[in-house]
Amino acid sequence: MTERKPPGVSFETWTDRQIREAEERGDFANLPGRGKPLASLNTPYDELWWVKGKMQREGLSFLPPSLVLRKEAEDVVDAVAEARSERQVRAIITAVNEKIEAAIRRPLEGPPLNLKPFDVEQVVADWRERRAGGDGPAGDGPAPGGRQPAG
Repeated sequence: MTERKPPGVSFETWTDRQIREAEERGDFANLPGRGKPLASLNTPYDELWWVKGKMQREGLSFLPPSLVLRKEAEDVVDAVAEARSERQVRAIITAVNEKIEAAIRRPLEGPPLNLKPFDVEQVVADWRERRAGGDGPAGDGPAPGGRQPAG
């Protein structure tokens, strides 16, 4: 038994025809990501997916500025450990200290900063010691430079 289409109903809609014709012309042949699964295929649906993706692509933060600066101060420890020269260590610490000092003078939005500037000379001394003696102290000890939360 063959199926017959009802009168007045087309099996190919206008949209289907546009897609078919575009495929035949090769309009879809060189699209980026062709043959690759969508990155978000297995993630739960999020109404703000586009906004979050745009912010990530633009390098914008979801965090308030005070938390961003706290994170940057934490990352300085790793950056100093990977520095190749004393000059580089001083530049890294000076840059973050300027941001911390500015935030102390004019508090940032978000939770309290609770930081004080790094002691540049102490950080440099710790860096030299680690370079001379291998890895140096490891674990969850205090951060290099004696930086402690402001109280």
